[in-house]
Amino acid sequence: MSSENTGEWSEALRATPQIQEITNKVKPQLEEKVHKEYTVFEAVIYRQLKLCGETHYLIKVSVRKMPDECVHLYVVQALTHVLLEPELIKYQLNKTIDDPLEPF
Repeated sequence: MSSENTGEWSEALRATPQIQEITNKVKPQLEEKVHKEYTVFEAVIYRQLKLCGETHYLIKVSVRKMPDECVHLYVVQALTHVLLEPELIKYQLNKTIDDPLEPF
């Protein structure tokens, strides 16, 4: 199901290189907010919602391999006449790979 201007989140999809690039761009924003540096920061899955010239992303990010600890990111990227840098809006810490990626 397409989420193009429907106001509905897409299904969970495997992270792509584009999603990893967005994740890399917001990593410093998260590290500043939580006062912690992450050596592992790998996008696993994502969902997206397109609304009014913005794309909203929910991204599950693996931050440690064993045991697998994840964070969930809520990121917004606006599109005006140019694509603006993604902004970390909110986040959830201490998630696992099995936690569902739901809007928060």
